[in-house]
Order: sequence, then C-alpha cells, then structure tokens
Amino acid sequence: MSQSRTNAAALCGLLLLIWSGLLHAEDADRDKPIHLESDRVVVDDVKQVSVFEGEVELTQGTIRIRAEKVVVTQDKLGFKHCTATGHLANFRQKQEGTDQYMEGYGERIVYDTRAEVVDFYVHARVKRELDDVQGDHIEYSTRTEVFKVFGDPAHANDPNKGRVHAVIQPKAEESPDKPAPKNAPLTIESSPTLTNEKP
Repeated sequence: MSQSRTNAAALCGLLLLIWSGLLHAEDADRDKPIHLESDRVVVDDVKQVSVFEGEVELTQGTIRIRAEKVVVTQDKLGFKHCTATGHLANFRQKQEGTDQYMEGYGERIVYDTRAEVVDFYVHARVKRELDDVQGDHIEYSTRTEVFKVFGDPAHANDPNKGRVHAVIQPKAEESPDKPAPKNAPLTIESSPTLTNEKP
C-alpha cells in the first residue's frame, strides 16, 4: 500500500462533530476553583505537581472527573493540567441552560484548563443523551464544544478498532417560526482541512 493511501486510511477516522449552537458548556465553569478528593495525595510544591490516588474525584463547577489516579501540574500562570487514568476514567459536564450532561470516557483523560480542552485516549467515548461517538482519541473543547474524533491508524484496516463509530440522532425540523429545541442532537460534518498528512 502506498504511503499516501496509508496516510489517507489513517485519516479516514477523523470527524468533526459540532454540537448544536443552542447548547453550550457552562460558561462559569472556567472561573470556578478545582476541588479534588482521593484516598492518598502527594504534593510537590517545588515542582508544582500533585498526585492523587484511589477513587479520585475532581470537580470544577459542573465539570467532574472520576479516575483511579489524577496528576495535576500547575504552570507559572496558575493554570492546571490534569491527567486522569483508570479503567475507565470518566468526565462529565453540564450543558448551559439545560439539564443535559455531556459524558466522556477513556483509559486516559487529559484536561488542560488554559486551553479549555479535554482529550480522551484509548477506548474513548463521548455521549449526550442518545448521541454516541467512539474512537481511539477524542479531543473536546469545553469552550467551543467542537469534537475531533480519531480512529487508530495502527488498526486502519480493522473496522472494529481502526475506525470511528458514531450514532447521531435525527435533527428536529427547524423553521423561522419553530427554532431548534434546546436538546437538538449533534450535527456531523467532514473536516474541510483533511490532508494526506498524519494528524
């Protein structure tokens, strides 16, 4: 198989999933402090690294992460970088103005408070009500609610491992007199920036 076909196969699993414009993550989350609970913690003030282990629960406003282990590092500006691991680690966030939650899973979850981005790795899955996407790596912006979902290029020829799987519910009809409901489902678009280069 040529290099370009290999690269193209690796990119076949890339999708951009864009939440309905009517739904937004809770804007106030970014301004809330981070709280952590665990069975054990080791704090290194010199390196600005804290390691939490044993039924860890991290919360920031409506954001909640549950994992077996969470490592938190802080940069010079005070922003936190959290890496959660477990089988499976879980992320949850409430959608602005609704009672709905976005939930995500992975064996490793990386939450960057400065970039406001959450990455799910290995058996990655994101759900909202009946909408459900799965892949090897899912990148989610808590600010814009844009998803990037990647398959596993190492298993590009295996439909069970190398490709992205998505269940997107039909979108309700919309007219000027009848705007889309607040629980409008995910819309799915192909990326306009796909190339034959690996992501």
